[in-house]
Amino acid sequence: MKDLMAEFFYKATTFDGKLLEGSLEAENEKAVSFRLQQMGYLPVRIGTAALAKPASASLSFLRRARVPTKDLLLFTQELSTLLKSGSPLDRSLKLLIDLSENPAMKSVAQELLKDIKGGKSFSEALAQHPRVFSKLYVNMVRAGEVGGFLNEVCERLTEFLESSEALRTTLVNAMIYPALLTGVGIASIIILMTFVIPKFTQIFSDMGRALPLPTVILMNVSYGVTHYGWLIVLAGVATFLLWRRILATASGRLGWDQWILRWPVLGDLFLKIEVARFTRTMGTLLHSAVPMMQSLGVVSEIIGNRAIAAKLEGVAVGIKKGEGVARPIQEARMFPPLMVHLLEVGEETGKLDTMMLQIANIYDGEVRSTMKNLLALLEPSIILVMGLIVGMIVLSILTAILSINEIKF
Repeated sequence: MKDLMAEFFYKATTFDGKLLEGSLEAENEKAVSFRLQQMGYLPVRIGTAALAKPASASLSFLRRARVPTKDLLLFTQELSTLLKSGSPLDRSLKLLIDLSENPAMKSVAQELLKDIKGGKSFSEALAQHPRVFSKLYVNMVRAGEVGGFLNEVCERLTEFLESSEALRTTLVNAMIYPALLTGVGIASIIILMTFVIPKFTQIFSDMGRALPLPTVILMNVSYGVTHYGWLIVLAGVATFLLWRRILATASGRLGWDQWILRWPVLGDLFLKIEVARFTRTMGTLLHSAVPMMQSLGVVSEIIGNRAIAAKLEGVAVGIKKGEGVARPIQEARMFPPLMVHLLEVGEETGKLDTMMLQIANIYDGEVRSTMKNLLALLEPSIILVMGLIVGMIVLSILTAILSINEIKF
């Protein structure tokens, strides 16, 4: 069975808090974890041996600017593991400083440790870094501190970050191939219009023959792109900046968000994405003993669509009146009926937080399914459209060539 063994890199701690690292050969990560525990060590991080290699200077430079979600996820996972083992918070943060490979995350961990030693609570220390730790993160940690279950909160945060990152990765990966197809197609058309067509234009002009209408139109378009392309680019940039300025206003952003929800197919997809984000965040906060109104306030701020966020203000009013959650959401007349029905069931059974997490899983699955179906149509559609445009260009040139070479008997 030796050929099935693989080398794994590990970082672990002893029970007195000493950090160890090395490598072991085993069948999988679980086997490595079991062997480390038999040796009296607490595994913190296990991966392939390639992970043991230090990042290059260039990669470290690129990472200094921000803390990616994957590094925040790793930080939360390791913090949860250390706290679960009984390690005090300050010692856990000290170990995480040594473990962190991202300079930005290491710096944040150092500041957290400094603030805690200075007398601040962990949630207060986290709140000093809003670009790294969201309000959701801070509020859940605060609830964990008050209730005395910080390690459980870190586990729930890990699950939340994993689910959010998985959905984001799915959406990004799904758009890579269509974006690549579109980019290659546009580049091909630009090359044809700016380099190829002008050469044929010169040849046809020297012959002094009348050309077919499609060829004349093509040459005029090519002339416009070649000589006034800068004006087209300038108009595009100006339009983009104007659009950004409109979105920066509250009314402009609200109008845009209302409009995109009315799009055929895509509007329903955007709504499902926001419903999944809303229910997962709300369910996670409620499961962590964060009060209902406080949870709703956090969710309203992280919802990307302002039209949906505005509806949540009415939901908050209904909750204050004692109407629960399901009824105000139904009266908002924006959310899917299935969501409303499941929320009613959650309220009746007293498991609203669990039901919200289940709703999030349902709509995450629907988003992935819808994206898969849309991509199945989008990719051939892009190929067809680009093919038709290139084909029309080539056909216009061939028509002109054939008309010039026409022989009269």
